[in-house]
Amino acid sequence: MSQRSRNLPRRSCLSSPGSSERFLQKATSVPADMSFLDLEDSVAPAEKVAARKKVVQAIRDLDWDDRVLCVRINAWDTPWTYQDVIEVVGESGARLDEVMLPKVQSASEIVALDLLLTQVEKNVGLPVGHIGIEAQIETTKGLIEVESICAASARLETVIFGPADFAASMEMPVLTGGIQIDDYPGDHFHYVFSKILMAGRANGLQVIDGPYLKVRDPEGLVDYCKRTSTLGYDGKWALTPDQVTVINSMYSPTQELFDKAWNILDAYKAATSSEGKGAVMFGDEMIDEASRKMAMKFVSRGERAGLKRSSNG
Repeated sequence: MSQRSRNLPRRSCLSSPGSSERFLQKATSVPADMSFLDLEDSVAPAEKVAARKKVVQAIRDLDWDDRVLCVRINAWDTPWTYQDVIEVVGESGARLDEVMLPKVQSASEIVALDLLLTQVEKNVGLPVGHIGIEAQIETTKGLIEVESICAASARLETVIFGPADFAASMEMPVLTGGIQIDDYPGDHFHYVFSKILMAGRANGLQVIDGPYLKVRDPEGLVDYCKRTSTLGYDGKWALTPDQVTVINSMYSPTQELFDKAWNILDAYKAATSSEGKGAVMFGDEMIDEASRKMAMKFVSRGERAGLKRSSNG
């Protein structure tokens, strides 16, 4: 696994079609935590082979700062997958952090990609395990197998939900993936969000939500972000620079809550180390070891987003 990228923030994950040199160049100026250069759905079949060289050139020649840099290859049920890996990983150099595998339906697909990556790394002189894997869950079978998928390889860094393909797989009566369904009494994806989140967290992975397709609807994007950020997702795909700005905000702790988490840690440390207590009052609430664990997660997420404790925190 890529030690550089595993714990970097992924609040916003910007998609750029690998067939468009203009969009690839534009991506470097957008303040996304992660960029993935797409060889799959956003690239027409006739352009997929040529797109590989454009992606390699973009990785090698453009300034990607320190963001996570990933390439989404094609799924194993297509004729392009193995050559995507051989050409892109084999020619991009050490700056490439990860490959994303779409439409994952079984752990064996992750194992196969892991084995292929090992061979390519050895052949081009990269350290074995340098390239991480992101697994995209987009089908009913993938959701059923998500626990074994998330445990399939030490290279795995994230698991991602793909709402549009999943809606098609479920035969939901919608034509835009991921939007709220007004006639449904609740969130029709709540079970899916929770199942993927639990599988990812049980295996130490970051968990990412897929795209909101109405790119000129910032209010709808905020609503969608709340659905997964409240559950604990680390971030969400972005399709435009404007979406990046919204998503970065929605998946970052507020300064107030970040400072409160630090204060809880201080109070709990004082109670356990100096006072010999396992629980102590913090304002009007009782805090204990469970409170410490929640605060630690909050601090970790805030630090990944670049927050620093206020001097008066």
